[in-house]
Amino acid sequence: MTATTEDKEEEDGLGSLEHSKDAEEPSNKRVKPVGKGSGLAGLMAPVKTPSLKRLGQSIQRSISFRTEARPLPMAPVRVRQKASSFPRRRNSQLWSDTVENLCQDLSAREIKRQEVIYELTQGEKQLIEDLSLVKKVYYEPMLKLDIMTESELGQIFGTLDNLIPLHEDLLTKLENLRGSEKTVGEVGPTLLDWFPCLEAYVTYCCNQVGAKALLDQKKQDRRVQHFLQLCQESSFSRKLDLWNFLDLPRSRLVKYPLLLKEIQKNTPAEHPDLDTIPEAMDILQRIVSEVDRKTGEAECEFYRQGLTYMEEGQRLPEIQHSRFLYCHGELKNSKGQKLYVFLFELALVLTRPVCPEREGLVQFQVYRQPLPAAHLLLEDLPDGEGTGGSSFRGAFNSVKNCFRVSSRGRSKVLSHSLQANDSFNKQQWISCLRQAIVQSRDSQSETLRQSSADPGLCHIAELSLNSDVEMTDT
Repeated sequence: MTATTEDKEEEDGLGSLEHSKDAEEPSNKRVKPVGKGSGLAGLMAPVKTPSLKRLGQSIQRSISFRTEARPLPMAPVRVRQKASSFPRRRNSQLWSDTVENLCQDLSAREIKRQEVIYELTQGEKQLIEDLSLVKKVYYEPMLKLDIMTESELGQIFGTLDNLIPLHEDLLTKLENLRGSEKTVGEVGPTLLDWFPCLEAYVTYCCNQVGAKALLDQKKQDRRVQHFLQLCQESSFSRKLDLWNFLDLPRSRLVKYPLLLKEIQKNTPAEHPDLDTIPEAMDILQRIVSEVDRKTGEAECEFYRQGLTYMEEGQRLPEIQHSRFLYCHGELKNSKGQKLYVFLFELALVLTRPVCPEREGLVQFQVYRQPLPAAHLLLEDLPDGEGTGGSSFRGAFNSVKNCFRVSSRGRSKVLSHSLQANDSFNKQQWISCLRQAIVQSRDSQSETLRQSSADPGLCHIAELSLNSDVEMTDT
């Protein structure tokens, strides 16, 4: 797995929020190798992701890591990217630049508060412009020129049309709050009233997994590829591709909590907003959590539907009962073969990507027997050492970045020695595997306890990183 750069940091900008308009802009991402996330032409590169940010990243990278057991993911280890080579989103303008005679009575803190509110307002305006542009220069021409069918465009663009009026409504309300001196008094009640509208993002974000897969698949068509390239090279696109634009709503959703916290931080004591902003934040966090949970379920179902089984016995109930993916991405086995591996909530599944049998859905042929997470043993294989009963084939004089997963079956031990592309990705896999093992065993133990099962069945084997059991790799 090769690490990819992250989305442009929505959280980044709050050290200098008034200049953070660029943070709303999704940056160019390296396309992952293979086929959140892709066609899946971009499925192969792993990256730690934060809770909501994963909405976009999981479908654009070959691997998305969840760092905490569901329902709520944990804070991620982040990889800082270089500054984007893309031009700045738009010329940044501060609130103070729009005021001819700045009132001397305003404190530095109040000026900062007005700057953040202005940033919120301008962000809405720019989002509306971009979403309207996407419809006008992408959707309508492709439909008119018969580059894609109406059904295909409907799947790729999802409910984007429904989002534009929502943001137009908020923009109107925010602009109406500005007084004669271009200052805003109370903003909390307006946000408290409007944030429930963000429920519409659940449907839009859940659609993005399949939308990205179909878009990547359609890019193999020369007419589609040529049209999208012409658009990207045009000045209106600011060198962003179609997916960057379609991902803007998710980027905006991530930004709201940051803006709200900054407004609260710069609101003076006794100001009425200190009562309403915390309430608005509670509503926002609830919606963000719901979007994240539902999107994780949609991603899990998308890849589950893409699995094809050689034998009926491979259809473990743990796969069907899993609600989310901890991570997924490319690894090599001890024979040097490239596998695409899924760590579902309750099972580890090794697969081989195959040509899609139907449009828009990549197929993954299950390789060997899937392993229930609750029965997994994990072994970290030190660099340069042998791999137990087997060795990696190929030009490996010194094997690196390897680990072994195994599970005791009814008659034998099933074992897979796997190799990551680098040490960072190896540690991400090990971290996710440990978490999946512990959470699955805890869940299994609790289920057995509640059902008054035989206490012996509740025994949880110790997680070992240096198992001395003799195993043969499959």
